[in-house]
Amino acid sequence: QQVHLYHLIRARAHHYRSGGHNHFLPSVPLVYSNHVLEALLNTSVDLDSLEPDSVLEERWIKEVVTRSGMKFRWAKLSESRVKPNRDVDKKPLGDPFLLVPRPPVVTIMGHVDHGKTTLLDSLRKSQIVSTEAGGITQHIGAFLVQLPTGEKITFLDTPGHAAFSSMRARGANATDIVVLVVAADDGVMNQTVESIQHARRAKVPIIVAVNKCDKPQSDPQRVKQELLAHDVVCEEFGGDVQAIHVSALKGDNLLALVEATVVLAEVLELKAEPSGSVEGLIIESRTDKGRGPVTSVIVQRGTLRRGCVLVAGRSWAKVRFLFDENGRAVKEAGPSAAVEVVGWKELPSAGEVILEVESEQRAREVVEWRTYVEEQEKLQEEQSAIELKQTLHLDEYKKERAGLTHLSWRQRKAALYRANKTKFATRPSERTQTDEPKLPLVIKGDVDGSVETLLNILDTYDAQQQCELELLHFGIGDVSENDVNMADMFTGSIYGFNVAASKSVQQLAAKRGVSLRLHSVIYKLIDELKDELSSRLPPLHSENVVGEATVLAMFDVSVGKKKVPVAGCRVQKGQLDRRLKFRLIRGRDIVWEGSLATLKHHKDEVQVVKSGVECGLSADGDVDFTSGDVIVCFEELEAQQVTSWDPGF
Repeated sequence: QQVHLYHLIRARAHHYRSGGHNHFLPSVPLVYSNHVLEALLNTSVDLDSLEPDSVLEERWIKEVVTRSGMKFRWAKLSESRVKPNRDVDKKPLGDPFLLVPRPPVVTIMGHVDHGKTTLLDSLRKSQIVSTEAGGITQHIGAFLVQLPTGEKITFLDTPGHAAFSSMRARGANATDIVVLVVAADDGVMNQTVESIQHARRAKVPIIVAVNKCDKPQSDPQRVKQELLAHDVVCEEFGGDVQAIHVSALKGDNLLALVEATVVLAEVLELKAEPSGSVEGLIIESRTDKGRGPVTSVIVQRGTLRRGCVLVAGRSWAKVRFLFDENGRAVKEAGPSAAVEVVGWKELPSAGEVILEVESEQRAREVVEWRTYVEEQEKLQEEQSAIELKQTLHLDEYKKERAGLTHLSWRQRKAALYRANKTKFATRPSERTQTDEPKLPLVIKGDVDGSVETLLNILDTYDAQQQCELELLHFGIGDVSENDVNMADMFTGSIYGFNVAASKSVQQLAAKRGVSLRLHSVIYKLIDELKDELSSRLPPLHSENVVGEATVLAMFDVSVGKKKVPVAGCRVQKGQLDRRLKFRLIRGRDIVWEGSLATLKHHKDEVQVVKSGVECGLSADGDVDFTSGDVIVCFEELEAQQVTSWDPGF
C-alpha cells in the first residue's frame, strides 16, 4: 500500500511539473503509466508484464523517481482511530409503581386576536395582554395555574401570528392537551387550521374553546360546523372533541373549560417519575444582561434542582438558579413544571431536549462528542461535493488528452503547452464587482424563538432576481458595536426585534450611516424590511406624452450672421411645453430627440403652446425638419419599484 501510494504521489507531482491542471485525480497511475514505462527502459524489468495498476518494487520506484529528475522520501500511513460514542440518551421508563400523577401541560393555540392570552389572563387573574407589543403574543409563555379545586395545570400560550409557525409547532410537541381557541364571530381562520395540523402531528388531543360568545354577532354553531371540514368533530356531532362556549373577556363558563381539561387529563392518566435523571424540553431561550444565557424549560421527568448538570444540544449547564414564571427563585421543579434555568455555558437552541448527566466532566464529553458528530456530518457533505468536482475535472482532463495518447510524454507536454499558453494569461478576475441591487442584513432578537421565526420568514424570500438578500449575521441580545461594524463593512442594515441599542451604538450607527431599525411588533418589522428592499431597486422609467404637433412648413430665420431653420407647426393634441423633451418622428422612424432652442407664437417667445394653435420652433442642434413630420412633446417619469416578495401576512 505504501509503494502504491508513493507511486501515485510522484506521478501526480510530475503531472504538475508538466503543466497539468492543479486538481486531484484519483486514477493518476493509469494516466502516467506510459511515463513510468519510459523511465524503466534499458532496465531488467519485464515491461510487457506490467499493467497500469501494477505495484512496483521499492528499488524500481526509486529508479523511476531518480530518472524523472526528482527526489524521494518515504512516509508512513497513519491509521485513523475510531472515536468512542460518548453521547447520552433518554433512559428507559422505570418501575411503573414509581410513577406518580403529574399536572397536565396544556397549550393554548389558535388564530391571532382570537383571545388566547385573554383566556389565560382570566384564568390566572393577571394582566398579560396590556404588556404585549401590538396586543399580540410574540413569545411562548409558560405558566403554572393552581385552580380553586386544588388541581395544577401548566399552560403554554403560543403566538397566533402567521410568522410564528415554528413556535406553535414547538408548543404542540411539548404538550399533553391542546386547547384550540376559535372566536365565535370570526370562525376558523388560517392559523386555526395550522394549529389543528400541529396537534395532529404531535398526536395530542384537542379541546375547542369557542371564545367571544358574549358578542352579538357570535355564532358558535357555525364555528363547530366549519371545524368538521378539518376532521375536528365535536361531541354534539357524534365525535370525541369537547367544545366549550366561553367568554374570556367576561370570564363566562371558564370553570367548564377547566373541568373539561381536568377530566381529559384524568382519562389520559398522565404520570411521570419524580426521581431519577431529569428530562425536559427547552421551549424558549434568551440572553439576560444580569443572568447570562437563560432558558425556559418544561420538566418532563425527574426533579430539577440547583446544582444539577444538564446537557442540551451542544451546550451544557450547572444549574445556578431556578425561577418560576413570576421571577421568584424556586429550589426545585418536578414533572410538568415550567421554570427558567440559569447557568448555561452557551445558549442552547429552543426545541432542544434537556438530559441530566452525573458530572461536569461527563457533560463536556457529551458536548465534545456531539460537536464531533456535527463536524463529521459537515465534512461528509463537503467530501461529496469534492468528489463530484473531482469527477468533473477528471472527465475534462481525459477529454483534453484524448487525442494525444499516441504521443510520448515529452511530445504531449509540448502540445499541451502550445494549446494552453494563452489560457492562464486571460484568466478572469476572481473578485467580480456587480451593480445588481443587494441588501445585506444583520438580525438580532431577544430570544432564540424570535430569531428562528425571523430566519424562517427570510427563507421565504423569492425575489432574488430583483434584489439579492444576504444574511450577514444573526444572534440573540442587544445590538452591539460589532453588529454596526459588520453592517458598515458590507453596506447593510440592522434589524432588531424586541432588543435595544445603547446610545453609543446608536451614535456609531448614525456616524457610519448604518440603518438601525428596532421593532417590537413583527409584522411592522417585515413591512419596513419590504420597504427597504423596494428602495434598493432601480426606479422604473416611463414616458408621458404631453402633446403632438405637425410640421406645416419650413423657413429660415436670421440670428446675427447665422440662419436658423425653423419649423412652422400646428398643435394637434395636448400642448407643447418648451421645458420638456421633444421627439421628431418621420413615418415610423425617430429622427431626432432632444430639447428646443426656441418656441414662438407669432414673434413672441412662449413657454407653452396649446392645442389648435400655430407656432414656430427650432431645435437645440442641427435638425432637418420636413413638412409632414410629427413632433411629440413628452416628459420622463420615474416610479419606485416594489418588491414582489410576499411573506404571507
